[in-house]
Amino acid sequence: MQTETKQTNPQTEANKRWQQKNKEKAKYLHSRSAARSFIKNHATSEDLQELQQLIQQRIDFLNSQL
Repeated sequence: MQTETKQTNPQTEANKRWQQKNKEKAKYLHSRSAARSFIKNHATSEDLQELQQLIQQRIDFLNSQL
């Protein structure tokens, strides 16, 4: 019986290194992706109405920071 050695994909390793060096950016991108996925695939009408209000509040806040 032969034991298979698992070789890692160089791109996967590069992605891991990038994520380690850019933890905040990786967290941001993951959160953004999760939010988009939720909206596209799972959100109910009530969820979307609540999110719409939260988005407007965030826009107002960001505009007041200018």
